[in-house]
Amino acid sequence: MSASNKTAKDTAKPSMPFSCPMCKRAVQRANDDFPFCSPRCRTMDLGQWAAGDYRIAGESAPIPDDSESHF
Repeated sequence: MSASNKTAKDTAKPSMPFSCPMCKRAVQRANDDFPFCSPRCRTMDLGQWAAGDYRIAGESAPIPDDSESHF
């Protein structure tokens, strides 16, 4: 096959393997829970966010004073 006859399928890169961020099992992009391998891992990750175990780097945002009128 010459270079001019290659199809998109022939030139496509192989899919990159993904692993679940919680348990490190292999995950397919077609998985309904992607990037997690299961609903359990998805829920565990959500719980860690809710507990404050994860933080985004940067300065804390100021908390608005509710006593000021916004009207």
